[in-house]
Amino acid sequence: MTTVLGCIADDFTGATDLAALLARSGVRVSLRIGVPAEAAACPAPFEIVALKSRTAPVDKAVAEARAALRWLQGSGAKRFFWKYCSTFDSTAKGNIGPVAEALMDDLGARQTIYCPAFPENGRSIFMGNLFVGRQPLSESPMKDHPLTPMRDSNLMRLLQPQVTRRVGLSDRLIVEQGPCALRTELDALRAEGVAHVVIDAVASSDLDVIAKACRDMPLLTGGSALAMPLPGLYLEDRVLAANAPVSEAPPLDPAAIILSGSCSAMTNRQVADYTRTGAPSLRLDPLELAEVGVAPVHDWVQKQPFDRAPIIYATAEPESVKRAQKRLGIARAGEIIEEALAACALTARQSGARRFVVAGGETSGAVTRALGLDCLSVGAEIAPGVPWCYGHSDGHQIALTLKSGNFGTERFFSEALEKLEVR
Repeated sequence: MTTVLGCIADDFTGATDLAALLARSGVRVSLRIGVPAEAAACPAPFEIVALKSRTAPVDKAVAEARAALRWLQGSGAKRFFWKYCSTFDSTAKGNIGPVAEALMDDLGARQTIYCPAFPENGRSIFMGNLFVGRQPLSESPMKDHPLTPMRDSNLMRLLQPQVTRRVGLSDRLIVEQGPCALRTELDALRAEGVAHVVIDAVASSDLDVIAKACRDMPLLTGGSALAMPLPGLYLEDRVLAANAPVSEAPPLDPAAIILSGSCSAMTNRQVADYTRTGAPSLRLDPLELAEVGVAPVHDWVQKQPFDRAPIIYATAEPESVKRAQKRLGIARAGEIIEEALAACALTARQSGARRFVVAGGETSGAVTRALGLDCLSVGAEIAPGVPWCYGHSDGHQIALTLKSGNFGTERFFSEALEKLEVR
């Protein structure tokens, strides 16, 4: 079996988000943590390489994405998907556009599209402007993101400083006319020299139209929801075999831990909801960690009853985050939390935990690296775009879910553990 679609994601939670939606097809999805050193012995129909490049310098992000592309091509892929956040987390100096342009060059593609919409999770694009629920992106909680504060909602204005070729728009008035009209519009824009096209989508049906129109493009870019229709289209086109392999969930010890590094508005509510259940909880303070180290946290973890799924969290309100960043620096404040939560994951595994619920993109990257995970199979969804995944860590079979900060309902942490029991 060769790979039908090769995907590159700019962070770990985004990769699992994409994996979950592709896995809805029932076809096997393999999630690689970083670019593998060797070719896949048995590549999955859908292969995803998860990078940790969302806030990386442009040169580093481009080099990693190109390495991932070469690995995916070695697995047989001829169609590719560059996945980034549904809130387009990228400032004027960001790397979404540069990575896309580099992949286009390597593939000989004259045009690609940008559609981070995910209507099922409240992300929509209208006239090129990105909305979070009913709020423009620049008025949503993302305006205060500690690493990528989003102060403009217009995707063309965000993208144009990042790329060297023209940026254009196919708006909803075109999309609602169907795949043929959209394809004609894209061809006309390409003839005018427009290489980067933002496409509106306000409903899931719009994504179906876009996927149908663009399914033969060598490179698509966007949020995970754009990829969701592709398995069905590939089956129709006989690119994907009807008997493609599927995945099965393994049995697991119920011992669990929850690790939350995200400071998003939704994760704040999720932590508050879970702590009200009476489960053991510990809040991490970056200033305290900088002063006394991680040893007290390590001791706390060792004493916990993992059958009650304790939670360790650094989730805080924006003002608290800003105070820590002012004292420690933005990068160091985040690193201290990531390092502490990664150490907690190792201690928990050594103490018997086999189920890990992780919130936050940077935290997810730190935890997966600490656990030594390089390949995960994708299981059932907990919430749209958030699945349980399975892998091996130090000889132990474990389950892991990696949640983007704003995904899931307020009961997400409890729902995650309940979902694993009914797989």
